[in-house]
Parts: sequence; structure tokens; C-alpha cells
Amino acid sequence: MSRFLFVIDSLSTWAGKAFAWCILVLTFATCYEVFVRYVLNAPTVWAFDMSVQMYGALFMMAGAYALSRNAHVRGDVVYRLLPIKVRAGIDLALYFLFFFPGAAALLYYGYGFAADSWFYKEVSWNSPARVQIYFFKTLIPVSGFLLILQGIAEVKRCIDCIKTGRWPPRLDDVEETETMLIHQQEDADQLAEEARQ
Repeated sequence: MSRFLFVIDSLSTWAGKAFAWCILVLTFATCYEVFVRYVLNAPTVWAFDMSVQMYGALFMMAGAYALSRNAHVRGDVVYRLLPIKVRAGIDLALYFLFFFPGAAALLYYGYGFAADSWFYKEVSWNSPARVQIYFFKTLIPVSGFLLILQGIAEVKRCIDCIKTGRWPPRLDDVEETETMLIHQQEDADQLAEEARQ
């Protein structure tokens, strides 16, 4: 079953890393705009819209990647002190109460927004450049779909953890030192809990 999880994790990773290049585009566009605006006194009409769209694309498409890495911010002051099976049960309940309804709304309503946008060939109304935005509105339902798919993998992880008392493995990726230390502590806590049982 870990192959199933890794396939979904790989898809989320690919999408997140592909759209991470938006940061580079955003950085160059912003630097260019600052240069032409303040040095050449010739501001562009497209830079603001481009920065909003690049940041929006990055934000939307990196959600499933962050979920696959368990990297979303959470208030875990009390949560981390609970037994691992209880944490998995809480996560499982919260996925069904909040996550899946939100991701389904993103997919369902996002599809409607994207379809209307494509039908009208929508352009940005707040820009003199009239930048086309229907391509970017398509990312709303796509990100909803990726979130639902990754959510299914996370539910499977929760169920496995409730059964076995251990979180199933995740794909290896770059991690911050703080995250590595937290994982080491969690592994030590799991071993201590298993020793007590």
C-alpha cells in the first residue's frame, strides 16, 4: 500500500516543484519592474498582474505538496503531547470535517469559475494591460483535485497509524533542520511508547 501513497506523494511533489519556478519568474519580474520604474522612470503595465498571478499559482499548486510533506502550519502545543494513535484519530476526523469539504468546494466551484472564465476569455479588469487570467483560473479546480487526491493518501496514513501505532513512511525530500529534529523526537517517542506496551 505504500506504493499507492508514494505515487500520490510523487504527483504532489512534481506539481509543487514545477510551480516553485514561479518564484524565479516572480523575482525577475519584480526586479525588472523596480529597475524600469525607479531608474528609467518607465513603469510597466503588466508587472503587478504578473506578480499576483505567479504568487497565486504558486500558492494554489503548492498546497498538495505541503500536505504530502506534512508541512502545513498547525497549532500543536497540546497535539504533540498526545499518543500517536490519538493524533492520527484527530487528523482523520479533521480531514472529513474540514479538509475534504473545503477541497471539494475548491474543485466544484473552481471548475465553474474556470469554465466561465474560459467562455468569456476573461482578462484582468484592474490592469491597463488587460492580462488574460483564464489560464490561471484553471489552476483553482486543478489544485482542488490534487488536494483531494493527497487527502485520500493522508487518510490512508491516518488509518494505518491507528492500526499499527506508526506513521507510514513519506518520500524523502529536503527538510529544514528543525523538522528533522522534530521527526527524530517523534521516532524516539514512538519507540518509548512501544517499549511501554
